[in-house]
Amino acid sequence: MAELTTLARPYAKGAFEAALAHEQLDSWSESLARLAGVLSDPDMQRAVSHPGLTADQKIALINDICGGELPEPVGNFLHILADNRRLLLIPAIADMFKALRHDHERTVEINLTTAFDMTPEQEANLSQALGRKLDRRIQLSLRTDRSIIGGVLIEAGDMVIDASVRGKLARMADAIGS
Repeated sequence: MAELTTLARPYAKGAFEAALAHEQLDSWSESLARLAGVLSDPDMQRAVSHPGLTADQKIALINDICGGELPEPVGNFLHILADNRRLLLIPAIADMFKALRHDHERTVEINLTTAFDMTPEQEANLSQALGRKLDRRIQLSLRTDRSIIGGVLIEAGDMVIDASVRGKLARMADAIGS
């Protein structure tokens, strides 16, 4: 995993810098997400790893699956990856690109799980409060899960805040059991 990250990082940075310089962040983000979806499939991974296929054949296969709708700069990037036998890095590159973009735009994706549906007003208030606390623009994804009983579960990247009743009961059970 660490090796994958090390190999993918320079490609992600290069792609991000190119997209930023040409004001194509949206186009690159969409294309990399599509490519990551395609190359996350185990059958596709086997196909692009096949030693009997040339780089051009692998790219043609990917383009066919993507509907041939990749922008030219992304297509050029795909050629670089294929020539360097790095096509399997695309999902990691897409994740890093997304993180670089969020950092550049000062945004954070937050997954919020509540026991009950929130009103639009509650959602807006929470989003504003989290935005002030984190000093970032918030992209909030809501999910309802009655099994948490009450409270909220907040996930932002690798940060998890479990303020749910279920989480508190589990912590109490651990404290009593030890």
